[in-house]
Amino acid sequence: MQLAGHAALVTGGASGLGAQTVRELAAQGARVAILDVNLEAAQALAQEVGGLALHCDICDSASVEAALRAAADAHGGARILVNCAGIGGARRLVGRDGTPMPLEDFSRIVQVNLIGTFNVVRLAAAAMVAEEPLEDGERGVIILTSSVAAYDGQVGQEAYAASKGGLTSLTLPLARDLAQFGVRVVTIAPGLFMTPLLYKLPEEVQQSLAASIPFPKRLGKADEYARLAVHVVTNLSLNGEVIRLDGALRLPPR
Repeated sequence: MQLAGHAALVTGGASGLGAQTVRELAAQGARVAILDVNLEAAQALAQEVGGLALHCDICDSASVEAALRAAADAHGGARILVNCAGIGGARRLVGRDGTPMPLEDFSRIVQVNLIGTFNVVRLAAAAMVAEEPLEDGERGVIILTSSVAAYDGQVGQEAYAASKGGLTSLTLPLARDLAQFGVRVVTIAPGLFMTPLLYKLPEEVQQSLAASIPFPKRLGKADEYARLAVHVVTNLSLNGEVIRLDGALRLPPR
């Protein structure tokens, strides 16, 4: 699928990996809707790229449905969905004082990263499969964002690793389910990327993290994620796969 003229949705599109993906899709000629809980930031980016900013809470079905309707009204049916919305968090299973991790801490991360992403996918896919197929039979592409923590979860990452592991495991059955409609599903699993979360860390901590990456010995750049997302959209044979984008990184236990 070529991007020019097609409608695209990016959740979590107002910052980080999502924002750079919005810029790359728009540069390739896609009509991009930015779905984010931070409407002000989404509006600023939409003005920059000529896109559409929409408030969207991925855990709220009514919010997602409203955003998808507004995007379709403005841009037509979306053939591209990139799911970047998500949250982080780390907490040991048993604290230093012997108390167990609060269940709500685990539930919150899984609810947003896994269930929230699935919520958007199920609603967007229902609209996508109703589109007329392109010349090659394809109707659309869905990209999920997992993490290397799905494979190498560190101490205190039980909730985050479980949520991203769920997305990793979800990839193939989604691709198989939607294959009959000509909709592909691919997941990108980034390693250590320079995102707003890492920007807040001290410089020495950033350098230490970068040194743990075999090559290139630096934190990943958001445009590298964005360019891979665009390649996934344009490469018809990529389907049902999880792609690690990590410089050969394998996370240590802590």
